[in-house]
Amino acid sequence: QVQLVESGGGLVQAGGSLRLSCAASGFTFDDYAIGWFRRAPGKELEGVLCISSSGGSTNYAGSVKGRFTISRDNAKNTAYLQMNDLKTEDTAVYYCAAEVDYCSGYTHEYHYWGQGTRVTVSS
Repeated sequence: QVQLVESGGGLVQAGGSLRLSCAASGFTFDDYAIGWFRRAPGKELEGVLCISSSGGSTNYAGSVKGRFTISRDNAKNTAYLQMNDLKTEDTAVYYCAAEVDYCSGYTHEYHYWGQGTRVTVSS
């Protein structure tokens, strides 16, 4: 059974850091790109970062440049989102999703989605 499970969310003060994890199972992890998305209160789903099957990263949200980093560990079937210098505007539910091979930038191309993990940034 295909599963993507996010973890690592929580409450953090502005300026702090969190690392989110996305644990995958039930499919060939290293054949898929992994994207991180977020939904802030009252807003549409927004792409954040994506990492291709070959390890190249794609930035979707300009607001996270220089602060967020995506990575993957194929031996652990896990992708990560390192979030530094968090801002209150980063408050959202964060989702990981899997797309075949590369990062297209289109949400409908993602085959599998996790349930999300909540990040709350306080001032």
